[in-house]
Amino acid sequence: MLFLAVVGPGFVTANVDNDAGGIFTYSQAGAQFGYTLLWTMIPITIALIVVQEMASRMGAVTGKGLSDLIREEFGFRLTFFVMITLVVTNFGNVVGEFAGVASSLELFGLSKYIVVPLAAVAVWGLVVRGTYDGIEKVFLAASAFYVCYIIAGVLAHPDWKAAAFATVTRPQAAGIRSYGYLYMVIGLVGTTIAPWMQFYLQASVVEKGITAKQYAASRWDVILGCIFTDIVAWFIIVACAATLYANGVHDIGSSGADAALALRPLAGHYAYLLFAAGLFNASLFAASILPISTAYAVCEGLGFEAGLDKKFHEAPAFYWLYTALIVLGAGVVLVPRLPLVYVTVLSQVANGVVLPFVLIFMLLLTNDRELMGDHVNSRRFNVIAWITVVVTIVMTIAMILTQR
Repeated sequence: MLFLAVVGPGFVTANVDNDAGGIFTYSQAGAQFGYTLLWTMIPITIALIVVQEMASRMGAVTGKGLSDLIREEFGFRLTFFVMITLVVTNFGNVVGEFAGVASSLELFGLSKYIVVPLAAVAVWGLVVRGTYDGIEKVFLAASAFYVCYIIAGVLAHPDWKAAAFATVTRPQAAGIRSYGYLYMVIGLVGTTIAPWMQFYLQASVVEKGITAKQYAASRWDVILGCIFTDIVAWFIIVACAATLYANGVHDIGSSGADAALALRPLAGHYAYLLFAAGLFNASLFAASILPISTAYAVCEGLGFEAGLDKKFHEAPAFYWLYTALIVLGAGVVLVPRLPLVYVTVLSQVANGVVLPFVLIFMLLLTNDRELMGDHVNSRRFNVIAWITVVVTIVMTIAMILTQR
């Protein structure tokens, strides 16, 4: 009963990770490299659990959001710089979500000039008119819909033995020296452990009212959410590796919808429909969460009122920023001939580049005994988190050095 009372923030945050940009990135990884990038899933899942657990624990122990703590501990100027970086990165992500909504429904013959405005109004109305508990129930229902990708992966009839072997095999040395390979690995890290997730998760834990006493149950919400979301990611890579890569289709085009379209003649009509429906659900889901995450982070960092249980007049900065991100993000998608694929993938790589800096702040905060008391990081958590920081920075530098 205690687990059911606290379930939500961890499961929702982790699953939003499989958004339009994530689906495209996982699909491209499978199509371009086959099963060979599956080795990334285990270390990424471990890192995701550690990072998400840190954010959730901070929220439960301190009762404050991440950007609020950064401002209090490191000053306003540094916080302002972090907020600007987060807004720019997240805006690219929001554009990618509405592009996912448009491309997924265009597969069914619906024009983006109709569906994108309708989707924008729907997600705006859900958040502005709803309460935290009601919105969370909608988001949990949307999370369950990701099972579509597991079914689609099974319908693709992959080589299970090869996929399992690739998951537990160390990476190829030749691949690590390749710019395209490194670019994709950083994209996978960035789309799976996105910086915005830590701000949203911690703010959600605070708004749900989870305290240190309830945290033992809440911790399982985080762990199970992380495992489920990466199982879904694994099946997306496997589905595209078993069909597209195996048939010589190494470039899926410009969106997750192109991946669904390419799957149709190879994996069957039902796999295609599930992939397309999952893309729409994921895009609409993330188009709601990402602007909320940005509004939470900015308003907490700058000292404005924020929260889904507050009315528009009680938190005007929070809701106006949320509204602006939706309007501008949806508006950009409606611009003709805009290179949306470039914006989408670049936003995922930008997530990977920005992530180490957010993690450094989190590590400094979660190891502050004055702030966290007996809930500071364990040595094992510190080792995993610092390895994540170092490896991400090293891969980014290697990607730059290997660029042709």
